[in-house]
Amino acid sequence: MQWGGRFAAGPSVVMQEINASIGFDRKMWRQDIRGSLAHAAMLAKLGIITAQDETGIRSGLEAIAAEIDAGRFPFEETLEDIHMNIEARLTERIGEAGKRLHTGRSRNDQVATDFRLWVRDAIDGLDAQIADVMRALADRAADHAADPMPGFTHLQTAQPVTFGHHLLAYVEMLARDRGRLADCRRRLNESPLGSAALAGTSFPLDRDMTARLMGFDRPTANSLDAVSDRDFALEFLAAAAISAMHLSRFAEEIVIWCSAPFRFIRLSDAFTTGSSIMPQKRNPDAAELVRAKTGRVNGALVALLTVMKGLPLAYAKDMQEDKEPVFDAADAWALSLAAIAGMVRDMTPDTARMREFAGSGFATATDLADWLVRVLRLPFRTAHHVTGRLVAKAEARGVDLAGLTLAEMQAEEPGITADIFGVLTVEASVASRTSYGGTAPANVAQQAARWQAALG
Repeated sequence: MQWGGRFAAGPSVVMQEINASIGFDRKMWRQDIRGSLAHAAMLAKLGIITAQDETGIRSGLEAIAAEIDAGRFPFEETLEDIHMNIEARLTERIGEAGKRLHTGRSRNDQVATDFRLWVRDAIDGLDAQIADVMRALADRAADHAADPMPGFTHLQTAQPVTFGHHLLAYVEMLARDRGRLADCRRRLNESPLGSAALAGTSFPLDRDMTARLMGFDRPTANSLDAVSDRDFALEFLAAAAISAMHLSRFAEEIVIWCSAPFRFIRLSDAFTTGSSIMPQKRNPDAAELVRAKTGRVNGALVALLTVMKGLPLAYAKDMQEDKEPVFDAADAWALSLAAIAGMVRDMTPDTARMREFAGSGFATATDLADWLVRVLRLPFRTAHHVTGRLVAKAEARGVDLAGLTLAEMQAEEPGITADIFGVLTVEASVASRTSYGGTAPANVAQQAARWQAALG
């Protein structure tokens, strides 16, 4: 029993069940061993333990890592968590030297260190995944820089854009997601190790050394804050929630684009499923599940905010509930990113159908109004009203704007000439949007190339 002589009786079954975290915090075994190796090296350098003890600890921890990696480690729920499991196994292997490893530290600063290391590792992996999705989107955008599609507001046809331009919008969103992760990583990169339970320790530890060995920028400056801070986990979950929302928006677009009324893209069997009763169905289930996993990620953020909101300093056992939401959200996020990257590379756009729809719903009405302002020097509001009347006339006749005769147009505005028909095509519309960030094919090609170069 790890508590020594303080408790004579063992815990009840219920207490053991609610208290144990080994069922989920075993995920942090690599980080726990890394922190212990750094701590032991520092203790030996300062003469707090002997070099022989440090050698034994290092070889014992390396052997334990091999055991866990191979699935042979005997995890024990009675030892509560990954820290006690590893320490107990170390003592079994190397004897008294294993008992010296915990000198100058507490489980409070140990778990805070392990958790920071785990989140940092997760950030690095997720950052690479986000970059991969961005790369896939930029590549497809380059292929479709000049292919028109309808741009929507309120899910109503608004103005023509290009498919490449639409895809690059998500590249921008994901770039901000990477920025949030980078900010989170920078702020979390301080080492709590050496803060002990809450007040620091009387041992003359070299916290700068352990921080450096674990790749942290510096040690934390306040021991109370160090053991009780979970801002890094909350910030990670906030970044995850925003990114999951972005992925969900794109997943929803995929669902819409695959639907029969749209048929803008097709996904292969690799990312769709059939129906148990309707043989014609091809369901975009991967996209729908990405959309749904946003709820898990949002829930994780709310759960941890709720755990932390009423806790006085310093550590409380409530904080054991910090890891499962983070682990679950990270897994859901990683899987969603993998699914989106796969679907982007898998989808086959129907560019002809997109082009057809791009001109529907009087999508070039704004181009007509802009021509009236640019050529006839009408005030924009006047041009807007003239265009509105022409749209109503075309709608009544069942034609698009280009289907009106010049005489019909001149009945609303005598200054209109035949040149107006040159701006009413979809291609002319997208080509005219040359302002920085606009959908003109040359702009889109340039932006896609910029991202391709940046992402490698």
